[in-house]
Amino acid sequence: MDRSELLVKYGFIKKDKEDDYQFDKELKVYQPISGKLDPGDADEEFKEVIIDHHDKTGFPTPRKAYTLTWEVYDLSMEEPYFWFLDEFKNNFHYVDKLEDSFAAAENSAFFGISQIRLGGQQDKITQLLATVGKMIKDLFQMVRELRVIDERKTYYEETEAQLARPISERNKSSEITLKDIYINLVQGGAKSATSVFGMARELEFVTLPDLYFDAPPFKNLAELERHMKLLEKDFNQSVLRVLERHLRQFMEWKKRTFKELLNRRRFTLQYLSQHFEIIKMYITWLKPYLRHVEKLTLKSSRMGSPDLISAFEGSMLDIEVLARVHKDGANGCVLATFSYRTRAELKVQQEGYQRGPVHIGKMILDLRVYGWTDKQLANYKALKDKETIMLMGNVSTSILSAMESLGVELDRYLIEAKGETDKKSDGSKENDLRAKQIKKSIFETLFGDFYTAKSVNAGSKKKSKLLREKEEKASSSIEGVVGAAKFHCWNILKSFKKAHGMIAW
Repeated sequence: MDRSELLVKYGFIKKDKEDDYQFDKELKVYQPISGKLDPGDADEEFKEVIIDHHDKTGFPTPRKAYTLTWEVYDLSMEEPYFWFLDEFKNNFHYVDKLEDSFAAAENSAFFGISQIRLGGQQDKITQLLATVGKMIKDLFQMVRELRVIDERKTYYEETEAQLARPISERNKSSEITLKDIYINLVQGGAKSATSVFGMARELEFVTLPDLYFDAPPFKNLAELERHMKLLEKDFNQSVLRVLERHLRQFMEWKKRTFKELLNRRRFTLQYLSQHFEIIKMYITWLKPYLRHVEKLTLKSSRMGSPDLISAFEGSMLDIEVLARVHKDGANGCVLATFSYRTRAELKVQQEGYQRGPVHIGKMILDLRVYGWTDKQLANYKALKDKETIMLMGNVSTSILSAMESLGVELDRYLIEAKGETDKKSDGSKENDLRAKQIKKSIFETLFGDFYTAKSVNAGSKKKSKLLREKEEKASSSIEGVVGAAKFHCWNILKSFKKAHGMIAW
């Protein structure tokens, strides 16, 4: 995704274009009200590259900006970074690291060391993902088994519900379905000579299937006996004896298999819950490795830079630090972006330590001053987080898609297994909405910061009175904190120049 599009999505929009977008409360991004998102609507900083030619930087338009370029052959690049970091800590309330990425020439020693470490992390990720994939496959089978159990359970429950009615008014549809299952599973189907259909074919008990399926659900043996006596005047005693035997066997099978079905469902639910918790455990183990891989992965946008030549011992580092002063919901921010083009030398720092790179070369420092409300600050941090997890988005999305394909049943079974509810979804809008809320909560718990919702539900443009008052108060405080941020930014930069023997005025 283009950086300009990200700026628009996270609220950094030109003043005259703000009415074309509205905030989506579910996705927590800004969406176009109509039409397509236009990257040109971003309130983005332009910097002069050559005379009369300006290019986009990918950053929001700042209140004030400074650029410092410094190249020293024999000075480590760690020194200026920690010098600025200490000054930021002394003059600002909060200091946050937003980006820490690098790229190295393919033939450099630094590249070799980083790729060895990266390979170890990737092997571990491969093992964990293979295990998670196998367990998700097993999860499909368990959910399918529960669906079949619930289907069978419905027939038993409907039959049991009919027993409260008079015998002449009892519905027979569920009972007929269970009788058919009994004939096929227990008696061996029509091919078996001892089954209802087999006896009708082999022994010419042609009325037996009709009498068998036409019998209503019986509450007890007394009702069965009364039903048989009513048939004595119209049917042969041999047929009735066979019919009574089959009905009695079916009654006992139905009673025992219903209890067995309930026990099986309870144990399967518990096993499903245990299985899901193990998947959560594996994904919890997986998250740190994904973050480590993201940190160890070379920044692709820098690998194509002409400053990075594969035959040279070179590397490029990008660090972004946000220092801010906070007051009444307003933040005076200084966004410091360090871009290093370095020659990494592997040296042993102390006895017993492994070799590590010392970065020597050129530094470009951009200092940008912003006045942001707490919401704008949170939006910018969310933008940086979005960039960070783009690398692992494909992995998390594939896992998430596999879990979502199981449907609402997975969520309902998991909630039921935890004892929070035993109610079935009846397909109503309320239950569908509740199921979506359950799914969202489960996946957010499971995937955490890797989770991204898919549905779009645009939020209202109207703001509550309390929120509006809070934003107005923050807006009135911004100018004060921006003034403080501008002063500290200029003073820190001037002090750095003086401390390092540069011209300063």
